[in-house]
Amino acid sequence: MARIGVNALYLIPGGVGGTEIYLRELLAALARVDSENQYFIFTNRETGADLIPQQSNFFWKPQSVRAAFRLARIVWEQIALPIEAARCRLDVLFNPGFTTPLISPCPLVTTFHDLQHLRHPEYFRWFDLPFWRFLLWASAHRSKTLIAVSENTRADLLHFYRVPAARIVVALHGVNRDLLHLDRSRPEPFLLCVSTLHPHKNIERLIRAYARRPRAQKLVLAGMRGFQTNPIEKLVAELGVRDRVEITGWLPRHELLDLFGRAWAFVYPSTFEGFGMPVLEALAAGIPSACSDIPALREVAGSAALLFDPLNDDSVAAALDRISQDRELRCKLAQAGPERARMFTWERSAETTLKALGYIASRVPSSTFTGGL
Repeated sequence: MARIGVNALYLIPGGVGGTEIYLRELLAALARVDSENQYFIFTNRETGADLIPQQSNFFWKPQSVRAAFRLARIVWEQIALPIEAARCRLDVLFNPGFTTPLISPCPLVTTFHDLQHLRHPEYFRWFDLPFWRFLLWASAHRSKTLIAVSENTRADLLHFYRVPAARIVVALHGVNRDLLHLDRSRPEPFLLCVSTLHPHKNIERLIRAYARRPRAQKLVLAGMRGFQTNPIEKLVAELGVRDRVEITGWLPRHELLDLFGRAWAFVYPSTFEGFGMPVLEALAAGIPSACSDIPALREVAGSAALLFDPLNDDSVAAALDRISQDRELRCKLAQAGPERARMFTWERSAETTLKALGYIASRVPSSTFTGGL
């Protein structure tokens, strides 16, 4: 039996996008596949007990720090968390949100969702970049094992950090099975895009392409309000489509599932992704979907979505037309999406993660864990 710590100090409910879905679903899946090892979940003041699986081998360790105060959270992670790890006599500390304590009493396993700050530094504020560059580089080289959420992220870890390939494990995301059983018998005439309003999500180009279609269905933009919210709202007004574009902001999960159940089509124009969770969820729901032709989304969607060039207005506009009006294509994609999505399960992700954690824990002399790769 291993004593596994989980560093959830980064989590701001409703504020960290797909990495929140990842952590919640992964913990729930770990509870389903593992009743032997003990898990100690370290959370901040924003995160409640609902994150913790109600199972006897999961223990909640709330900390008195707020993740919204980034500097305080980082200091806590670097100083207080190692002390807590020692008190709990951890065999391994799992860090699902990029960063780790750089001095730790036990080995570290860390999930990297992407390396956007290196692929596209232009999307980051200049004063944030040095912090991210150092801390993520140090976390990568301090960790015994890195978990990449896609082959695309694995390739970036090899390219930018020169991490030995043997230290990287790919654990693809899963998809919530509830999405496979949504009632989509009566889709409504609106296009759905689920995305934080950040520059790399390419929402401005989507709106420009959408505005070229005067009789198009309504466009619903659902997701957190990010750095580009104000420019996007200004563009919507300038193009005269304010009455046809709805910006919802962050939505609770049940409201988002309702949109997935009713949408006519789904579009995702992002220029960079580590994985692309919204695309996988749209496929699972059986929504005819169009997404950017970029490595991570090709890896997720395969041939189950219509791909387009996210840097070309004409390509985006043509994809909107086809996904809305081509009946044969819509029928084909609606059938292919759930079939593709069934290939991605949280149980498989949890089992891969558990093997990585167990392998590291088994190499600690004091550990009594008997599993491994």
